[in-house]
Amino acid sequence: MRMSAYSIGVDLGGTNLRVAAINREGHLLHRVSEPATFHSGPEKVVRDIVDLIKNLRARLSNRELTGVGIGVPGFIDIEAGFVLGSANLPGFEAFPVRDEIQRHLGIPIILENDANAAALGESWMGAGKDVKDLVLMTLGTGIGGGIIVDGKVLHGFLGMAGELGHMTVYPDGNPCGCGNWGCLEKHASATAIAAMGRMMHFQKENVTAAEVYELASAGNERAKLVFESMGRALGIALANLINLFNFPLYLVSGGPLPAWDLFAPTMFSEIRRRSFTFGRTGTRIEKAALGADAGLFGAAYLPVQHERSFAEATG
Repeated sequence: MRMSAYSIGVDLGGTNLRVAAINREGHLLHRVSEPATFHSGPEKVVRDIVDLIKNLRARLSNRELTGVGIGVPGFIDIEAGFVLGSANLPGFEAFPVRDEIQRHLGIPIILENDANAAALGESWMGAGKDVKDLVLMTLGTGIGGGIIVDGKVLHGFLGMAGELGHMTVYPDGNPCGCGNWGCLEKHASATAIAAMGRMMHFQKENVTAAEVYELASAGNERAKLVFESMGRALGIALANLINLFNFPLYLVSGGPLPAWDLFAPTMFSEIRRRSFTFGRTGTRIEKAALGADAGLFGAAYLPVQHERSFAEATG
């Protein structure tokens, strides 16, 4: 007897390639991973993805595979299946990654931005299971985000909605590589934490965000100021999002999350000061629940969601 169907989620990051098989109920069945080999070109990366997917299919030969979702960093042309631009995927610009993988496997492939996939994962099986609308803010080297409306990713007309890291939080703030000044990611990302630490001459010239966190956790008052500054920038951004969307839930994820107790008090203080609706509507701001697996779950949910939408449209 064949068991229930499953889908595969692929998280193509700048360092690692991770692939997971997840059934329709959201249970993780198997996962495999290996280092990403971008230096060998996109064709080699595609072969690696195909091999890992075949590995999982062989392990689950008694189940039906309904499709594969792939989360990739950068700007994605969803319809065409192209990566339009990504600093973390050298050689992938204008490469038909979706069609190449589809050609090898003969099964439906859905491409999605990695932060959008993470937001979808939290909506499906994470901290957002109880709501239909949410915003996920991902803190890392930069700051990304995904917006879920009625259980689906908000793409915008070119697929570039949810670029939360490039919201202006300080009009005369730090210059950003995007050409703007005062972007959120220049004031609240892990890169920004490290940059503020270097400006304050903590311990050594190339201090990391993790080392600034360790200093602040140990009681260093100057290091604590770094996280207060981070919290203020996040609070301004979240207050704007709350005022704009009036969603029930806003999630924060990423590497700097262990510093929550250091930046959250200032963040919430700023939100209360700047958002009339925050304290009056039961708006929740919480830590995301799935961690690094959010993108895998979201990518795996893409074929499930597509199948359900098709059934609804034709039923």
